[in-house]
Amino acid sequence: MKLTHEKVIQLSHRVMAAFDELDEIEIFDEPNNIRQEIVKAINDLLHEEEKIDEGVRQRITSQKRTIPEGGAEWDILYRKYYSDELRKLGILPATGPRT
Repeated sequence: MKLTHEKVIQLSHRVMAAFDELDEIEIFDEPNNIRQEIVKAINDLLHEEEKIDEGVRQRITSQKRTIPEGGAEWDILYRKYYSDELRKLGILPATGPRT
């Protein structure tokens, strides 16, 4: 999902506000420095997500037959391949057979 720069900034402010409310977190650096690191982390995650999306789309288009984007089969393959990529990164747990 592509987020605008403004949305990323808004998220960083919300994260900082949440940090401020937690007694377990003590901030020793300037809040703006921490917020900038949050922005960098969010942007890095968005960049990784774009790379995963690109890889999944490439995997679908490399099928022997053409699968039109937006169709049910394309959506199923996209979700499956996307989940596979997240599992490879350790973001999703490996799942057993569904019952």
